[in-house]
Amino acid sequence: MTPCHTRASVTYMNADKFAIVAAFAASLFGGAAFAQGIAQAVAQSAAQNTQPTTEQNQTLEGSAAENPQGQNAPSRSSAEDAVNVMIGVWEFSNADHNKVCRFTFRTEAATGGRRVDVDKNCAGLFPSSKDILGWTLDNYGDLRLLDKQGEAVIELTEAESGMYDGFTPGEGRFILQSAAAAPMRSAEDMVGDWVIARGSGKPICTLTLANSPAGVDALALRLKAGCDPLVTRFNPSAWRMDQGELVLLSARGQSWQFEESEPNTWQRVPESADPIMLVRQ
Repeated sequence: MTPCHTRASVTYMNADKFAIVAAFAASLFGGAAFAQGIAQAVAQSAAQNTQPTTEQNQTLEGSAAENPQGQNAPSRSSAEDAVNVMIGVWEFSNADHNKVCRFTFRTEAATGGRRVDVDKNCAGLFPSSKDILGWTLDNYGDLRLLDKQGEAVIELTEAESGMYDGFTPGEGRFILQSAAAAPMRSAEDMVGDWVIARGSGKPICTLTLANSPAGVDALALRLKAGCDPLVTRFNPSAWRMDQGELVLLSARGQSWQFEESEPNTWQRVPESADPIMLVRQ
């Protein structure tokens, strides 16, 4: 018997006893009608006392019928938000940040998750990255980089917003951070002698990025003798840093943009079939 049924039974039992006593007392004084009235009032009172108990029972049953896991399960919108945060360019490096390449996370489907594009220079820096084609976030928010079978090649844990941390025995510690969170080079970092080289590694020009002003928001650039016609036709005379990119400027208003592909090596963007690299001397 449930607690609710027990309370109801007690109420009815007490009411019956009171009615009997009241009727007996009334009969002693010759008040049969009075006794009948007392019994009816007690019965009505007992019925009223059981009504809140019944409502409470219904409320408890309704609560028990709810799915307790529904409140704890992550909403669809929060999962979509986590995916959207990943979309775009991220910097992948070792702990010392002297090996750096870039991953571009996309929304297109891949086996086991979504597609990721890995820069061509990543495989030379991190051999395990050559097999990475996809990505996914698990139920705990950890990032799994996947091969073509959808198996995890590298697993990374979110260390803070915009940064993931991982480790493999053969390659050590990895750090993945959004391009926005990655530290950007300053002009002071870039001052010095550089070589312009083709993708094959053949040098075609040497130049100096100086720290002296050359017009508005630009610094002086000096070409050394013997530069390839590709460079002399462009004839850069100034440079600046713009949102993490290195920009070479010509007097005719033309520009070449470079992105850091690894420490002390910058690649002209957008990429072409014959890449142009800028390498620190």
